[in-house]
Amino acid sequence: MSTLLYYEDFTIDQKLESRIHYTIDRVSAIHFAKEFDPQDQHIDDEKAKDSVFGELVVSGWHTAAATMRLKTETDLARISGGLVGLGTETMRWPRPTMPGDTLRLVITIVDKRLSQSKPGMGIIKYKAETLNQK
Repeated sequence: MSTLLYYEDFTIDQKLESRIHYTIDRVSAIHFAKEFDPQDQHIDDEKAKDSVFGELVVSGWHTAAATMRLKTETDLARISGGLVGLGTETMRWPRPTMPGDTLRLVITIVDKRLSQSKPGMGIIKYKAETLNQK
């Protein structure tokens, strides 16, 4: 079993990378979109040609779900007591994920503080960047 990590083990600007990569193939991209984000640019090659992208693209929500999966493959998954999310401040998709893209995650610790409401616990704020093979 891996060594557990504690609040004290994290530092500002520390980088954590996913130990695995995740490829979103065309079939799974369309399947996910049909169930959770059935917009033409995600499910229909012909109709996607008329979208702002000009071709089929992976749903941003599929990319977000893949990001969560990749997060479980970083050292954040080794936090004593488990990783508990307090929320997301912003989520952006500056570039589309394309079918066939292989994703990886880089997390940067941007802030940390002791909890005011739960003595003995800490809060770590981080930036998660999902990057493709390029």
